Amino acid sequence: MAQVALKNVNKSFGTIHVIRDVDLEVNKGEFVVFVGPSGCGKSTLLRLIAGLETISDGQIVIADRPVMDLPPSERGIAMVFQSYALYPHMTVFNNMAFSLDLQGIPKKEIEERVTAAATILQMEHLLDRRPAALSGGQRQRVAIGRAIVRNPEVFLFDEPLSNLDAALRHETRVEIAKLHAQLGATTIYVTHDQVEAMTLADKIVVLKDGEVMQVGSPMELFNYPANEFVASFLGSPTMNFFDGILGPIAKGGDTAGFIGAGINVRKGIRLVSKEKAEGAEVRIGIRPQHLTIDPKGTIEGTVSLIERLGTETVVELVSPDGKPFRFASPKNLDLNVGDTANFSFLVSKVHLF
Repeated sequence: MAQVALKNVNKSFGTIHVIRDVDLEVNKGEFVVFVGPSGCGKSTLLRLIAGLETISDGQIVIADRPVMDLPPSERGIAMVFQSYALYPHMTVFNNMAFSLDLQGIPKKEIEERVTAAATILQMEHLLDRRPAALSGGQRQRVAIGRAIVRNPEVFLFDEPLSNLDAALRHETRVEIAKLHAQLGATTIYVTHDQVEAMTLADKIVVLKDGEVMQVGSPMELFNYPANEFVASFLGSPTMNFFDGILGPIAKGGDTAGFIGAGINVRKGIRLVSKEKAEGAEVRIGIRPQHLTIDPKGTIEGTVSLIERLGTETVVELVSPDGKPFRFASPKNLDLNVGDTANFSFLVSKVHLF
């Protein structure tokens, strides 16, 4: 049973159509991440679910209730924003208790809820402090705790880690993952960071220009992208693309060959779409991690940049026809800028668009 359902949801600001015909179901207990580049509509979509924006058309259902006409306070949601939005003159305890106090909840129950949330977030020792005495990571935990005490149907996170440095981002991301595993709460999380999306999500929703490009598990989207945009957005370094023509198509139309960029593959490349005929102009995608240095390889490039990152080495190259591409390896490669290298690849790892 879906905990949150979006049915043909549209949003326009004047003549600008920012959310287009979004149909989506979020199941109870699921961690769903909206991901995409800046301006793709992911935060707007979250705000529509929260009731902070009104939809132009369609339906939003939370826990079997249409909520389009309900204010945010009655939708059964709790939202954690990019900015912590804490009351500076209040202690951590009072910041977390404030919304409960407004609802007229008895003081004993408020104390129990706040104490329980503080224990989950391991910040019992911070309850008497004010926000000015907290680090950025601690302030974000208070904001999360303020959401937990409300016992919502759905948690909404709008880029909650954007204001933290790299180390704190990782630490807080791990805490959010553990928190979800512990609470089992339905969560919708917005980010532009593909690492957050891949590591946190049960299901990823990739957005572009207000449209849903693909929905699926992290590895499903990584291994079977529905289109070139999804393929290029997920994965670091980004996927390499080479242009050519469609070679022979196998019986049944599931795989095909490819000719171009010094590559001549007779068969075995998976077809994303089966609409094109042999000889059509197409593009193949090969992830940098799926290239292998091979003196007899058909992909040739001249090294233009080497990034030694410790866990892997990323090499940027330029093909003879001037097209840049990348190679990534966990090995410490014996390459230098200006060297020429050849690469081969597993046909089964190639994507044809």
